[in-house]
Amino acid sequence: MGTISRTVATLRFFGDDLQPDEITTALGRPPSESTVKGAEWTTPSGRLKVANRGSWRLRAEDCEPGDLDSQIEELLSGLTGDLSVWMDLAKRFRADVFCGLFLDDFNEGISLSPRTLELLGSRHLLLGLDIYSRSDEGE
Repeated sequence: MGTISRTVATLRFFGDDLQPDEITTALGRPPSESTVKGAEWTTPSGRLKVANRGSWRLRAEDCEPGDLDSQIEELLSGLTGDLSVWMDLAKRFRADVFCGLFLDDFNEGISLSPRTLELLGSRHLLLGLDIYSRSDEGE
């Protein structure tokens, strides 16, 4: 089994009453992107939409080859280490680290270290994984 070709990772908070400035103040770092419920925003494809909930998103640098341990460390470094803050946010909002795993070959894999799993668990963060395989027509 080869290493995952590319990984992306984003720390995310969602909620109807989410105010991005509150999350920024609590965690100590501004997001890559944020919005409040009802605000207009533009999708990556250029479509204009209205946010159906508030969001705060901090994106890590993409990794090729994939390395979720370093990306999750990047996301959480510089943010508060006060676990009571994380618990409060996780109780009030949907909180996760959402990851995209991009495969170039049929069988690729990745592991997370116990340290990374501890960082996620102690902060009450869900780990979401979307797995994308390269689709070759005719095979």
